[in-house]
Amino acid sequence: MQDSTAENARRLAERFSLVGRSALVTGGSLSIGREICLAFAEAGADVAVHYCRQADAAFGRPEAAVETIAAVRERGRKAVAVEADFGRPGQPASTVEEARRDLGKLDVLVVCASIQYRTPFEDVTDEEIERQIQVNFRATLELIKAVLPGMKAARFGRVLAIGSVNQIIPESVLAVYAALKSAQHNLMINLAREYAPLGITFNNLAPGLIATERNRWRREDASAWSDIERNCSPMQRAGKPYEMAGAAVLLCSEAGSYITGADLQVTGGRHLAWR
Repeated sequence: MQDSTAENARRLAERFSLVGRSALVTGGSLSIGREICLAFAEAGADVAVHYCRQADAAFGRPEAAVETIAAVRERGRKAVAVEADFGRPGQPASTVEEARRDLGKLDVLVVCASIQYRTPFEDVTDEEIERQIQVNFRATLELIKAVLPGMKAARFGRVLAIGSVNQIIPESVLAVYAALKSAQHNLMINLAREYAPLGITFNNLAPGLIATERNRWRREDASAWSDIERNCSPMQRAGKPYEMAGAAVLLCSEAGSYITGADLQVTGGRHLAWR
């Protein structure tokens, strides 16, 4: 019985294996991106952790990338850090080049880095709009264009965009952010159909309310946060970053080899019609 249990565990691990794969995770130093980096390492992948020093410092976590790199290496995998500000055109492509150089190849791209401004639409500045367009959409285009040649040559690739429940659930103070997440999702659908014959999958993972560094300020008032959680989904709680990682492994491993063009809502049921 003990032998069969160990063998079953081995077979299950093989289904979700990323052994021999190299992945670039943008926004990989904190929260959802960090948990995806760790899960990929546990599945056997080497990982390039993209981060923005200024963003991490703004969250009070200036050493976040160093900590994530160490955690990946503790899991026995190669890890490299790539610092870049996606608000600057050209830096997404250079991030891919640096990650590919350091890891030797790139089999998997996870587009997790994004920014948002919680501002009523009429008050959103032109600068805020342009920066969100650059970081949340143009950078995605640039990243994908940079990884595709290598994936096409290998006839293998996994591209996973981290979207948002805001693609389908309106929130007036996030109108620009939500519109760009919808555009990114549409991009994944279009590219999924185009590149499926080449063994390259494109999928979207849409989290609901997740307790991340970005919304830590909302948790400072425990009572207010409790009300937010109670009303955020049928599960009546916020998700945790690690709860996104399993879905990412599914969509980027052999277990997801026949999944492309999917929009996986990991929202605690928030995307459903309720209340």
